[in-house]
Amino acid sequence: MNDTLDLRTLFAPENLRQLAAPLLIIMVLSMMVLPLPVFLLDMFFTFNIAMSVMVMLVAMYTRKPLDFSVFPTVLLVTTLLRLSLNVASTRIVLLEGHTGPDAAGKVIQAFGHFLVGGNTTVGIVVFVILTVINFVVITKGAGRIAEVGARFTLDAMPGKQMAIDADLNAGLIDDKEAKRRRADIASEADFYGAMDGASKFVRGDAVAGILILIINVIGGLIVGVAQHSMAVAEAGQRYTLLTIGDGLVAQIPALIISVAAGLVVSRVGDEGDIGGQVGRQLFNNPQVMMLTAGIIGILGLIPGMPNLVFLLLAAGLATLGWFKRKELLAAPTAAREGEPEGAAAPEVPPEMQDASWNDVQPVDVLGLEVGYRLIPMVDKAQDGELLKRIRGLRKKFAQEVGFLASPVHIRDNLELKPNAYRITLKGVDIGQGEAFPGQFLAINPGRVAGPMPGRETRDPAFGLQAFWIDGGQREQAHALGYTVVDASTVVATHLNQLVLDHASELLGRQETQALLDHIGRDQPKMIEELVPKVISLGALQRVLQNLLEEGINIRDMRTIVEVLADNAGRVSDPSELTTLVRAGLGRSIMQSLFPGQAEVQVMALDPQLERILLQAVSGGGDGSAIEPGLADGLLKKTAELAQRQEDMGLPPVLLVPAQLRMLLSRFLRRAVPSLKVVANSEVPENRTIRVTGLVGAS
Repeated sequence: MNDTLDLRTLFAPENLRQLAAPLLIIMVLSMMVLPLPVFLLDMFFTFNIAMSVMVMLVAMYTRKPLDFSVFPTVLLVTTLLRLSLNVASTRIVLLEGHTGPDAAGKVIQAFGHFLVGGNTTVGIVVFVILTVINFVVITKGAGRIAEVGARFTLDAMPGKQMAIDADLNAGLIDDKEAKRRRADIASEADFYGAMDGASKFVRGDAVAGILILIINVIGGLIVGVAQHSMAVAEAGQRYTLLTIGDGLVAQIPALIISVAAGLVVSRVGDEGDIGGQVGRQLFNNPQVMMLTAGIIGILGLIPGMPNLVFLLLAAGLATLGWFKRKELLAAPTAAREGEPEGAAAPEVPPEMQDASWNDVQPVDVLGLEVGYRLIPMVDKAQDGELLKRIRGLRKKFAQEVGFLASPVHIRDNLELKPNAYRITLKGVDIGQGEAFPGQFLAINPGRVAGPMPGRETRDPAFGLQAFWIDGGQREQAHALGYTVVDASTVVATHLNQLVLDHASELLGRQETQALLDHIGRDQPKMIEELVPKVISLGALQRVLQNLLEEGINIRDMRTIVEVLADNAGRVSDPSELTTLVRAGLGRSIMQSLFPGQAEVQVMALDPQLERILLQAVSGGGDGSAIEPGLADGLLKKTAELAQRQEDMGLPPVLLVPAQLRMLLSRFLRRAVPSLKVVANSEVPENRTIRVTGLVGAS
């Protein structure tokens, strides 16, 4: 019973597939040592030809090089198979060649007699020409393409990695997709490197074919004359024909494999197989075919030319061009006929009606308006890439900020430029830019090797120098250190940045109630005790908005709710409640500003200035008693120290007493948008504070 199970396991399909490669290698190596019968030699030669044709067809139908990533290994195995067959056939030719032209099998006989007509001179010339074509033209060109591709792929790896990190940070992809893309980049570099080395196998095979031909001819003469007492002319004729047949039956598959290698490494784009690309790009323009037909027809009228051949070809091209032109002219009509009836003829309103509440259209919370050239990016019927990115953007926003923002309503706007877009918040324009579908934006992260040829612009999200470039310039931009993104990513990143900047305005009463309902499913008692018994929904919304205005996420709603439940009964001012909530969130606030650092390096107020500001707050309440000269000096000094902090690679953080935090945060935010104002009470006890600069009264 156990023996039966072991045999079933051994001959299972997955195990047989695993054993196929080792058995093939052992069989190929055995042919170099063990003598083969003529019948088996014919079978292996036929198998070699079939394998080479199969490899070439797979290469033609491959959409991108990585789809045939095993090709370098296949190249090595087929080269080894051809060399083993050469050794096995050489043994039979030298041992049995004196018996007749079929001594080495029917395949070698057919290639030696049928293809070259039994003429040794013609056979040698054909063999040399095939070898030169394979060695000098195809293999050398494919090897050069693989070498350049490997070099550019390696040079572009840092830029591609940065682009993946940018998409990951923007929420356009998740961790699994980022890992898959990084693996694809590494596999691409490995593939071109392997192809660069594997092309040397084919070149070596061509050289070995020439040497084997010379050795076999000389060896055949010696064996035929010395051992079998044949005449020199007869031995030369017989052994040379057998050797030429042997060489041709090996060189023709080698040529096919070399062509397959060239097809794989010379692929550009991945929108279809090679046949489809050639048909779309070479025979898609009727004007080209008409002009070609005219030129060939004129040449066919010249006396002495093969007029019939030229005129037939011209007529064929003209007919093909006419049919193609007819097809292109019929396409718009077919598209119109395929439209729904309602779209072809809009319904005419029966009569004017009185105004009603249906005429009052609510303003979209978030809106994206696009020019007509950007419509394919947001068209669901055309599988618009931007729609997928916006869905990922909302999901990432909810995970990082802590609430679900309103959907983005997308519409076309013919008043915009064809490539322009506009982002609105409650009907108000908050951002705009331009995108060019089919092109890529090369963004200068600050350390590129040189400028890019293209349309110079600015990254709409962060204002960095950038260039709009064509798809063929991507590798060059990656090699120079640019971060290259497509048009959909440009718009999505801009939208993501604006949504983060206006997160507080996106949190309305409806979103706040939805957030409470979501938390209430896990902690119903806590929510019931808080809203509306202790604090109103409006006051809670104002506290959360205060946090979002200063870039603090509200994911830790448990802590926020507990702090409000403890203090909202005695404190009603949302600003004071925000201060208490910030103290409760102090550990997460400092972690976001100084991740993984025990030491907190911050700016601080000069003691004299601190006393003046505390007196102003205690006197005026809102800081309005600060004299203009002092306010101007405070802004300039803070901006100077904040810039110094950023130059040191540190976040610009100002540490102040809790009474001054809200006042200074609102006062300094306009002048120094990146500045974070933190209260002393928000710094955990386990953090060490080091003051890097003092904001003085002067």
